[in-house]
Amino acid sequence: MNIVVLAGIPGTGSTTVLNKVLEKVDYVNINYGNVMFDIASEKGLVETRDDMRKLNPNIQKDVQKQAAERIHEMAQNDDVIIDTHCTIKTPKGFLPGLPQWVLEELQPTQFILIEAKPSEIMYRRMTDDSRVRDMEYTDEIDLHQRMSRATAMSYAVLTGCTVAMVQNNDDGLDKAVSEIVDILS
Repeated sequence: MNIVVLAGIPGTGSTTVLNKVLEKVDYVNINYGNVMFDIASEKGLVETRDDMRKLNPNIQKDVQKQAAERIHEMAQNDDVIIDTHCTIKTPKGFLPGLPQWVLEELQPTQFILIEAKPSEIMYRRMTDDSRVRDMEYTDEIDLHQRMSRATAMSYAVLTGCTVAMVQNNDDGLDKAVSEIVDILS
């Protein structure tokens, strides 16, 4: 079984890219945030997905661990792609999306980081009416992407998996999908 982690900061289009990739490869999609949300909402901690990042960090960590355990069980018989974030920007700073105890449970074989130009990410966020997002400027978006790059390499050091970085710039969806399909082949 292959456990691939695909991540990008909000607005990179990582979920859109993943949905197109899944049309071409035989992997099961597991959205880490959805699993976390399911756990947190079952406990009455959140009402919306966007409430997740505002939880107390200790509660977030507990929910992360429970989600890792649930995902590990789901990944026993299939190749999976876990759609998640390397880092989550919270009011108290950046929280690793996959801390050591999560990585130990998941044991990913490949890490794919989706990126885009900060100006494109800012525009995508501003025009996405389906989510409630805090306003961030391009310098803050650039910092978040740099933090995610550094974090992805830290994850690789801990797990031995490889890290691939794929650009999903405007009008570049097909190219990004093709690159990922090649990586997974």
